[in-house]
Amino acid sequence: MNSNFSRIIDSETPVLIDFFADWCGPCKMLAPILKEVKDELKDEIKIIKIDVDKNQQLASQYQVRGVPTMILFKNKQQLWRQSGVLQKQDLINIINQHK
Repeated sequence: MNSNFSRIIDSETPVLIDFFADWCGPCKMLAPILKEVKDELKDEIKIIKIDVDKNQQLASQYQVRGVPTMILFKNKQQLWRQSGVLQKQDLINIINQHK
């Protein structure tokens, strides 16, 4: 995943990475919110979910200490990050600020 990850975040289109875990309750609450964000923004955003249990090295590299943690990238640059659940409009506003 590490080599693919570098290619994924090297994009003109903002890429929102959702570090999650299957056992995480808030992660399950966030999943439908991310789907709504994608449905609304369509090609203006890429949303990638990364399971921290299956990708521990990547989670460690980005110092993910809690889940869910979302990190927004564009052209390999980290633009924003936050742990916890955000509502759809809050996420859309953040993404729109970094286009």
